[in-house]
Amino acid sequence: MRKWLPTLALSTAFVSSVLTAPQALAQESKPVPEKVPGTNVEFSPSAARDLQTRALAAADPAAVQAGGLLCGSGYKLSFAEALPDSRRFGTLFTYTKYVAGGTNGACALFDNNLGAKKHMKLKLCWTTCKVDEGSFLDYAGPVKYESSNSSFDPACAVVNALMWQGDVAIIDRQTHVAACD
Repeated sequence: MRKWLPTLALSTAFVSSVLTAPQALAQESKPVPEKVPGTNVEFSPSAARDLQTRALAAADPAAVQAGGLLCGSGYKLSFAEALPDSRRFGTLFTYTKYVAGGTNGACALFDNNLGAKKHMKLKLCWTTCKVDEGSFLDYAGPVKYESSNSSFDPACAVVNALMWQGDVAIIDRQTHVAACD
C-alpha cells in the first residue's frame, strides 16, 4: 500500500488539475471582441446579435470603417439601418463608446447611397443637440455627443436622419443610437 500511495496522490493531483484548469482559464479569459469583417471596427454586443446590422455592415465595410475613424478611438458599431426601407436611399450608422469611470460617447453617420448630392440633416441629442446639415454627396456627420456624466447612456441618445428630394422628405427617421432600456 505504501508503494501505491505516492502514485495515487500524484494521479489524483493530475486528474484534479486537468478537470479544474479549463474552468479556471474560462474565468480568467475575456471574450475576444468581434470586428466587422474587413475593418478594424468592433461590433457592440447588441450589434453582434442584430442580423440587420451585421448584414448592412458586411455589405458596406468601407462606410463602417469610415464612420469608425470619423467617430474616433473606442467607438463600436451599435446599429445600422437601411433608410427609408429596402430601397436604401441612405444608411444610418451609429456607434457607442463606454469607458468605465471615463467619458462615454454616442456618434452617428448618415450615408448617402444615391450617388447624387442630396440635402441631408443628421441630428444627435441628449441634453443638447449636435447637427450636421447641408448638401452632401457622400454622408452627413459624424455628429458626436460625449459626456463623463454618470447619467449619460450613449445608447439612449436620440438620432434623427433626414434626406430631401427637392422639397419632399424621402427619409425622415428618428431612433435611439442603440437598444435603449
